[in-house]
Amino acid sequence: MSSNAKQLVKDFYNSDLLNDKEVLTKYFHPDVELIWNSTAGLTIFHYQEIVDTFKEIARTYTELRVEVSHVLQDGDFVTTRYKYYIRTIENPDEELGIAHFISIWEVKDGKLYRGHQVSQPAMDKDDTNGSYHKIKV
Repeated sequence: MSSNAKQLVKDFYNSDLLNDKEVLTKYFHPDVELIWNSTAGLTIFHYQEIVDTFKEIARTYTELRVEVSHVLQDGDFVTTRYKYYIRTIENPDEELGIAHFISIWEVKDGKLYRGHQVSQPAMDKDDTNGSYHKIKV
């Protein structure tokens, strides 16, 4: 895989995850596996669990925005650092940062195939002022 892997990952994180019904089929390999370490512990998602998660996010929030600060590639592996921001149905005028992520994606057959993700909830004491400037995108 060439720099297409990096572009694929960038395009995925810049897509309209909540409103574009084609996003998941366009970017995720049918045999996708996402291994996610969060404050809830280890969770392993396959294609249908990812679909169900995004359906729940779309039901809960009116907008989801991803701010990417780093995108690094090593062969078929692409690492990203990003933060999720949401708007709620109850308060659509306020955007809230909800979580920080670092993900490593293996790209296979032009799609996201195997992911390793670590997340941490956003907090008031986050030192993010200036740290989400695009470093290596």
